[in-house]
Amino acid sequence: MTHRPSVSRWGFLSIFYAGILLLILILAYSDNLPAFLGEIPHHDTIGHFVLYGIATYLGHRVLRHRKIKLFRQVFPLWPLLFGIFAVTEEILQMTSPNRNFSWLDMVASVLGIYFGYWLVEKTQKPE
Repeated sequence: MTHRPSVSRWGFLSIFYAGILLLILILAYSDNLPAFLGEIPHHDTIGHFVLYGIATYLGHRVLRHRKIKLFRQVFPLWPLLFGIFAVTEEILQMTSPNRNFSWLDMVASVLGIYFGYWLVEKTQKPE
């Protein structure tokens, strides 16, 4: 009998990570991110790719690779929902005095989501 990590462990990790993402969003929108980040070239774009990739990896695992059919196409549920969130959040940055809309950040977010999805699909079988 093989031992698989329990969904509850992944669920706990996902909730913890969601809290980290929420904190980062709050800090970014209130212009309170640590100053040293500004010294890292393209920190925001890199952050979009890495943070969204991790979130997608965790979310897709927790939802056990669930898919949804829309317009005769099958889409992975979590990457689709999180992708909608990512694009919406980037567009909302236009309304913030402390954030700026960036096509590059949006592309980095989408690529991070795709990478997180790809990594789960490549390394894990649905539970």
